[in-house]
Amino acid sequence: MRNPTPLAAALSLLCAAYLTATPAHTTLVEAEAFADPGGWVLDAQFMQQMGSPYLLAHGLGRPVADAVTSVRLPAPGTYRVWVRTLDWVARWGAPGAPGRFQVLVDGKPLPTDFGATGAAWHWQDGGTVTLAAPQFTLALRDLTGFEGRCDALLFCPDPSWRPPDAADALAACRRLLLGQPEAPEPGGEFDLVVAGGGIAGTCAAVTAARLGLRVALVQDRPVLGGNNSSEVRVWLQGARSKEPWPRVGDVVAELEQARQAHYGPSNTADLYEDEKKLAVARAEPTLTLLLQHRVIAAETDGATIRAAIAQDALTGRRLRLSAPLFADCTGDGDLGAYAGADFEVTPTGHMGPCNLWNVRDTGQPQTFPRCPWALDLSDKPFPGRDKVRPDPLKLGGWYWESGFDRDPIAEAEAVRDWNFRAMYGAWDALKNIDRALPTYALNWSAHVRGRRESRRLLGDVLLSKEDLTAARAYPDGCVPTGWKMDLHLPDPRYEKGFEGDAFISTAHFTGYPMPYWIPYRCLYSRNVSNLFMAGRNVSVTHEALGAVRVMRTGGCMGEIVGMAAHVAAQHRATPRDVYARHLPELQALMRRGVGKVSGGTLPYANQGEGPARRASAPPAPPAWLAAAGPNLARSARVTVTGNPEHAARLNDGRADLADNGARWLSGRGLPVRVELAWDQPQTFSAARLLSGYRDGSGALVGAVEAWTLEAADGTGWRAVPGAAVAGNTRADASLTFAPVTAARVRLTITATPDQLARLWEVELYRTP
Repeated sequence: MRNPTPLAAALSLLCAAYLTATPAHTTLVEAEAFADPGGWVLDAQFMQQMGSPYLLAHGLGRPVADAVTSVRLPAPGTYRVWVRTLDWVARWGAPGAPGRFQVLVDGKPLPTDFGATGAAWHWQDGGTVTLAAPQFTLALRDLTGFEGRCDALLFCPDPSWRPPDAADALAACRRLLLGQPEAPEPGGEFDLVVAGGGIAGTCAAVTAARLGLRVALVQDRPVLGGNNSSEVRVWLQGARSKEPWPRVGDVVAELEQARQAHYGPSNTADLYEDEKKLAVARAEPTLTLLLQHRVIAAETDGATIRAAIAQDALTGRRLRLSAPLFADCTGDGDLGAYAGADFEVTPTGHMGPCNLWNVRDTGQPQTFPRCPWALDLSDKPFPGRDKVRPDPLKLGGWYWESGFDRDPIAEAEAVRDWNFRAMYGAWDALKNIDRALPTYALNWSAHVRGRRESRRLLGDVLLSKEDLTAARAYPDGCVPTGWKMDLHLPDPRYEKGFEGDAFISTAHFTGYPMPYWIPYRCLYSRNVSNLFMAGRNVSVTHEALGAVRVMRTGGCMGEIVGMAAHVAAQHRATPRDVYARHLPELQALMRRGVGKVSGGTLPYANQGEGPARRASAPPAPPAWLAAAGPNLARSARVTVTGNPEHAARLNDGRADLADNGARWLSGRGLPVRVELAWDQPQTFSAARLLSGYRDGSGALVGAVEAWTLEAADGTGWRAVPGAAVAGNTRADASLTFAPVTAARVRLTITATPDQLARLWEVELYRTP
């Protein structure tokens, strides 16, 4: 590591003084080490800022189950209790202390409510407790469900001693009380250490391992995939498997999820197939997977990294991971920053993170408490708010984004919490001001940020907007883009009153010829000799980041880094040498690929390339439609069996077969019925059903296979003669029959490919 500065030496002396003064029999209990976390979730996102993960009571307004563990002190006696926490809204002077919780010792709560004071993380005094026996049960009891948080608890027999808050002294105190060594323990020697287990890092690690390298993959979450995991729930976008390098993207293709869903409660955790990603990584015998570890430091020798220091998010144990090559796939450029790599940050006007959230219709009346500590949106507009027709699907989407003018590293927790305050403020306004969506409840929210922009590590090429728009070709182009330059800025429609801290964004797109091939020289550091990078922290300008930041593109970068690491290891070369001396070898690997199958044989959906370029042409409408009268179904009232959500789409007139999000989905199980009703009888003689979905290749599949029409005649339902279909495979299916007059018509669906009916539109006409 670098030689200590005078300030560092002074801090070291301060730490030593604290250690000397720490009373005997003092016991530290880390919240993340609780045997049973109950309903509390582990939050390791801000270890860089505060030195430790913590437990978060992310209950969406419903208190979560207790976190419980067993503690053994050195001896019985009287101990002062300290709890490291904060009032998470106090930094804004907001009232109410929503994150309050209790500490229970052998089932009895201490008299103090914790999380009720202090705008910064600190040790809150919990008073004293007298223990007749050294072993007891310790519990955290959430009182609100509104994001209470606890880092650690400390039991000290000296009532006059106070634990340190300063970062270095606190870190030294933790090590002393946990019995951990001052120096990191040996964690292994590898050919490549990859920091960050998102799509980019996973692809880098898997690719390098398949090429024979010993790889350590360090990921601070229990799952891989980053934004494309069940914790964040963002789909893959961007291009892969493109000529002239169609095998670039093979590993990405193996990680692709089979199904996608639009925002809302249908965007469920299972869609993200966390286990599949883990299985791909674990299948490689030379890949060491360090889940729930975070890289917190780098050991350097001049301009070369010798080791990365990783901390276990559950135990605090630190490991020294040594290698000749490293890859920063953290998204924030953390490893590069620790190693002194050159980087840029756009200080204001950059893109912010989002914390996706959604609501669901429970079918029963649902209340929600007032949130005076949340953003006050009582008289403010926001997406989804409408006094007549509120739209729950516009709540919590990608545009619920903040932090545009905030430091994306130092203020990361505050930006995440601002997103929380926006969510709770919006739901408070809808439920308690507008009295809207009475049977809806908060369903899910990501506590892990979906990050977009922070540090960008600088390489030998800094890709710019001008490179993209001018289609400037580089000889080392290696990763295809498939996304327009997409930059997010505050949406002026919702910014009033929140200038400088907007919470809703709008996207600004700039087109350019696609695919554009990103040069390899963007994927290694210009001043740290053995550092690769892949993902959002590569060498691009702010504007160019808008084109390369999506995850499928990042995954392709990871594959190139894994290939380049193999070439570098073969020649004991640096990443720069791979370009200067061994580019043909890298290109030979790009031509061959490392996938178990060719990615080009596995279809995928990419909004960035547009449905017109990927989708098959919509089927021609029936010949009789041109002479028919108006669509009578447009004026009908619609009721359905099964899933009532979005039933209004069945007769909204859109019929956009390029947009899966414009459909009604029935829910599993057949038969399914759709009833149309009018105040006055209608006469019709033709029916048209638009059904199915666009799959990853853009093909129309999954059409309703069998259906019938019935009309109500005053005494019951009667089949409409000639209005039955069986064995259908067409997305646009229709039939004509003798005229029928009725005020109620019922469509019954009896067969689909997978017991799920997907309908864009139900139409009824009177033909000549």
